[in-house]
Amino acid sequence: MLDKIPLEAFRVFDAAARFMNFSRAGRELNITQAAVSRRIKLLEEHLGRALFTRRGRNLALTADGEKLFQRIRAMLEYLEESIEPFLSKTSPTVSIAASGSISHLWLGHRLKNFAKQSPELTIRLMTTDSPLELAAETNDLVILYSTGEHPRWHLTLLLPEELIPVASPAYLEQRGLDPQTLTGNDIAGLDLIDYERFNAHWISYRQWFSRLASPPTRKPARPRLSFSTYAMAIAAAVDGDGVALGSVAMLAAQIERGELVPLGKETVQSGYGYYLGLPRYRTVEPHALRLHQHLLSETPA
Repeated sequence: MLDKIPLEAFRVFDAAARFMNFSRAGRELNITQAAVSRRIKLLEEHLGRALFTRRGRNLALTADGEKLFQRIRAMLEYLEESIEPFLSKTSPTVSIAASGSISHLWLGHRLKNFAKQSPELTIRLMTTDSPLELAAETNDLVILYSTGEHPRWHLTLLLPEELIPVASPAYLEQRGLDPQTLTGNDIAGLDLIDYERFNAHWISYRQWFSRLASPPTRKPARPRLSFSTYAMAIAAAVDGDGVALGSVAMLAAQIERGELVPLGKETVQSGYGYYLGLPRYRTVEPHALRLHQHLLSETPA
């Protein structure tokens, strides 16, 4: 069907539907009112249905016309956004890819701070938990969950992964718990909040308990809540819904503010961490290097 319809007809229809006036649509597109009318008529003939009702000079969209207008408008807006980076050279763009957890819990507000310091730049954050999408070389920078080696990215450690259960002060107070004295056995009996492991190397409660120097003698309770993302699990812990497994470095701000409290003294170091990557085989733009240095300056000493 599309090979028989001139794509220009959709732009003409969009303008006519926005103005409800063929003359004004023609002025926007630099064509005559008669040309607009011909293109609309041709589009209606190709689709086999009326798009406008005409009463003299008054126009109104039919039900089919309204549906088509909504879809054409969305398509044109998407196209405009997609080509904007190729048209504008006045505002350089820095793109960075990161997983949902570190984007939400650590990276987001640091990008905002950098953007305030660099108003001439556009910052584009792609959030995904797909390892292939994260490591795609279409980005200027990446943050990868890794041991520090990657064939296409030169990696520098941002946050080591050290895991400890965390809960809100309200949760602990409600149950009369002293966080400093809790053992693995105690924690195994609490309201555990877990998350889905989309990466085989991620650690959830089952792996955490088994890696303790003194694993609990009691079978850990089945998680009371389980979320599709780590960020949602942490949000539930902040709300007082239970005990989540906290990445100490990633949650340093929440712990410092007193929103979350580490439980016990036993931690597990996974051997993995979050690494900031520069491309190995591509020249890095100066503005991307600035963001790289900014993020490294935000890491724990």
